[in-house]
Amino acid sequence: MGFQKHNKSVLVHLFILFIYVSSVFVSARVVQPLLQNYGKPIFRSNFHSIYDTSNYGVFHLSNGLALTPQMGWNSWNFFACNINETVIKETADALVSTGLAKLGYVYVNIDDCWSSVTRNLKGDLVPDRKTFPSGIKALADYVHGKGLKLGIYSDAGAFTCQVRPGSIFHENDDADLFASWGVDYLKYDNCYNLGIPPKKRYPPMRDALNETGRKIFYSICEWGVDDPALWAGTVGNSWRTTDDINDTWASMTTIADLNDRWAAYAGPGGWNDPDMLEVGNGGMTYQEYRGHFSIWALAKAPLLIGCDVRNMTAETFEILSNKEVIAINQDSLGVQGRKVQAAGIDGCSQVWAGPLSGNRLTVALWNRCSKVATITASWEALGLESGIHVSVRDLWQHKVLNGDAVSSFSARVDSHACELYIFTPSTTSYSAL
Repeated sequence: MGFQKHNKSVLVHLFILFIYVSSVFVSARVVQPLLQNYGKPIFRSNFHSIYDTSNYGVFHLSNGLALTPQMGWNSWNFFACNINETVIKETADALVSTGLAKLGYVYVNIDDCWSSVTRNLKGDLVPDRKTFPSGIKALADYVHGKGLKLGIYSDAGAFTCQVRPGSIFHENDDADLFASWGVDYLKYDNCYNLGIPPKKRYPPMRDALNETGRKIFYSICEWGVDDPALWAGTVGNSWRTTDDINDTWASMTTIADLNDRWAAYAGPGGWNDPDMLEVGNGGMTYQEYRGHFSIWALAKAPLLIGCDVRNMTAETFEILSNKEVIAINQDSLGVQGRKVQAAGIDGCSQVWAGPLSGNRLTVALWNRCSKVATITASWEALGLESGIHVSVRDLWQHKVLNGDAVSSFSARVDSHACELYIFTPSTTSYSAL
C-alpha cells in the first residue's frame, strides 16, 4: 500500500511538473542563436564571445511586437507636465510633414500628467479635462488617421511620478480602458511602488494587456533598479536599464556605459532601454548629439525623439533623419552593438561595434577625450580575421572612405565626436579558401 501511494505521489508530481513546463513554453518563443551563421572564414574564433548573445533566449515575451527597437516621440524630455491634446496633435502632424514618420518614427507617446489627479466614481482613470478635453479615444483616432500609433503612460505603483493615479491593483481595468481607447503603447513607470519588488509588480500588467486582445507595446520603466535585463524579457518589449537621462554630456555617456553592460540580453522582441533621445534640446553640442544618436542606434536602443519636433533646427533634423544610421538600429539581425576597445586616459578613445545582417559590422570611433585623437579599430578587437579586406562606408558623410582596408582602420576624431561606419568584408579575399 505504501509503495502504491509513493508511485501515485511521484506520478502526481511529474504531472504537475509537466503542466508547469508546458505553461511556461506556451508563453515563450523558440529563438535561434542570433549569430548562428557567423563564423569563418571572415570572423575570428572569438567573434561570438565579443558579441555575446547567449543571454537572449526562448523566454522573451511573445506578442509579435518589437522585432526591431521602437521608434517615435515622447513628450517628457521637452514638455514634462506641460502637455495637452493640441501639442500631441501638432506633434503627430509634424512627424508626418517632416518625413520622420516615413523613416519609422511612428509612436506618439504621451508621458505623465495626462490624467486627472483622482479616478472617477467607478474607479476608472480619467483624462484631465482642462488639457485633454476631447479624451484619449478621440486623440488616438486622430493619431491613427495620420498613420501613426498612440502611446500612454502609467505607473506600477499607487501614483505616477507626478502624483496622478497609478495602476497597481487596477491592471485589468486600466488595460481594458487603454485598449478601448485604441492605445498602442504603454510606458509603465516605477514611482510610489509600495516597496513591492518589480518582479511582482510588472507581470500583472503584461497579463492584463495580453488579455485585452489588442497588441500593445509594453515598455517597462523600472530605472534598472533590479537589473531588469535579467528578468524582464518574459515581461516586456523593452526595459529601462538606467535612471532618467538628462540633456548633458555627462549623463548621456554614463548611461551609454551602464546600458552596455546588458548587451547580451537584447534581441528581437525585447530591448535594453537607456532612455529617450535628448537630441535637439540644447544642452549638448552638435557633435555630442551626433554621438548620442550614433551610439543609441548601434546599441539597438529605442529611438524615441525627446525634442519639440514642431520647431527643430536643421542640424537636429539632419541627425534624426539619417537613414543610414536608422538602418543600423533597425537591422533585422537584432544584435546590440557594444564597446569592444578603449585606449587613452580613462579609456576615452573608444571603439564600439556590432554585427549586422549580411556579414557586415557597424563600427563607431567615439572620442570621449578632451582633445582630438586618432582612434584605431583593429581587426582583432572587431573579431575579424587579420587578412580580411573591408570596404568602409562613412554613415555621416554618406560615402565610401576606403574600399580595401586590411588589419585595422584609423580616423582622426574631434573631441566629443563620434564617427560611424559600416564595414563590409570583401568576398574576394576568401573566395578561394
